[in-house]
Amino acid sequence: MGSMVGRIAVIMLALAATLLGAAAPSVATAPAAVVVEDTAGVLDRNTLVPAIEKIQFYEPTRVAVFTYNGKPEDNLNEEVLKFARDRHPEWISADGQKWADGLFIFALDPVGRHVGTYMGEDRKVSLEQRSDIQDASKDLFRDAQWTDGTVAGIRRAAELINQPWYRSAAFVITAWITGGLAVLGAAAWLILRAVTRTSCRKQIERGDRSYSNVSMDLDVTELNAGTIPESSRYGSRVLEKHRTFLSRYAAATELSNQVHALGKRALSRRKNLKLARQFADAAAELDALDDVIADSNALLNRADTWPTAWDRQLAPFRKDLAGLEQLLAKRHGQGDSATAAALRSFRDASLRDIERWTAELADGSISPEKALDRLYEARSRLSELLENHAETVIQGFAKNEREARLMREQMETAHGGLDHHRQRTYEPSILGTVYPSYNFFSVATFSSGFNTGVSSVNSARGGGSTTGYGSSGGSFSGSGSSSSF
Repeated sequence: MGSMVGRIAVIMLALAATLLGAAAPSVATAPAAVVVEDTAGVLDRNTLVPAIEKIQFYEPTRVAVFTYNGKPEDNLNEEVLKFARDRHPEWISADGQKWADGLFIFALDPVGRHVGTYMGEDRKVSLEQRSDIQDASKDLFRDAQWTDGTVAGIRRAAELINQPWYRSAAFVITAWITGGLAVLGAAAWLILRAVTRTSCRKQIERGDRSYSNVSMDLDVTELNAGTIPESSRYGSRVLEKHRTFLSRYAAATELSNQVHALGKRALSRRKNLKLARQFADAAAELDALDDVIADSNALLNRADTWPTAWDRQLAPFRKDLAGLEQLLAKRHGQGDSATAAALRSFRDASLRDIERWTAELADGSISPEKALDRLYEARSRLSELLENHAETVIQGFAKNEREARLMREQMETAHGGLDHHRQRTYEPSILGTVYPSYNFFSVATFSSGFNTGVSSVNSARGGGSTTGYGSSGGSFSGSGSSSSF
């Protein structure tokens, strides 16, 4: 690996020297002045101003920051121009038609969810680059990190405004394509092989840990399976899984032999990464299943270790209950809604129920099968409540039916487990073995669908830029635009 890195370094240095040649380095300079007009009251000036003053521009640039609380339908460009005409006429050129030379304005509307960038003619960049500056702030703005988002946007602006020709993306891309394609191809090939080899080894190590556990417990697993009561609905379903256990173990053994026979070169091939991942997944599922077989035997037969086995059955449900408050407290989580109240009420009642079920199991008032039935019913009820709350969240965030449909699709994908090709999951519990993984809508899958849905809608909203200055702008044609986040 070290020799490969050295070879790539030599190649890249040679290419860099060729590309840059004798181009003179630019001189970095701090902002000539910083003005903050935080009419929305969302910025931490004590953090913001020193951070901006440390940002290096290519040319002395006056930086103005303007925030205001508007509405989604507002035109931020128009509002910035109105404010400049009323309060800061020095931001506008002498003829009143452009922004003043040497000026960069960063504008934010945290309520209407808009961000804008404006600049003098001697500081202007392309519309695509303005969008790039705005995009640099949006992830932070979506998380209500207004100060950090503003700094991120201004930092990106400093990288693009008056950028020397030899630092531009167009030059670098063209030069590398025409003069360095072969070098890049060789470097990329070496890097890809190294990354693939490392990933292969990690997957094999993961598989080895699980496979070793299964192999050591093989005899015990067979003994546990031999005493699971077939008359139990849960026991019989677990035994169905066990009937293929030995054949699956044999298949995992064959995979183990194959991956351990791979040499260094073979580990660098993508097809063998797939093989290593297949081995690791197969071994992990067997490792989880032998734990379920042991727990089924202990719980259904009320062996001495049944309390530990019961705790493992409760663990996924407890995790969901513990994660509810964090979910409801998320931005756009609709924590004050009726469906949120129903979830909190269910959580409090369920925590009491868990203690009651455990006590009744201990004194024999209910059978292990009945306890599992109650747990199944509770998790099913939680799934229903989460589905109800998902609709509340969608209706609260989406502005129209198209956005609602997009969010709904993402939530359904998470609930239905349709993205299992990204990561195989198996819940190591009796219920997780008896029922498919998508049977229960967990807090984790809700959160995943929610985050993806919000991100998808925000991306759709931020897809276009607004460049005009509205009806009050008149003939003003300063360089600037805004977009949603």
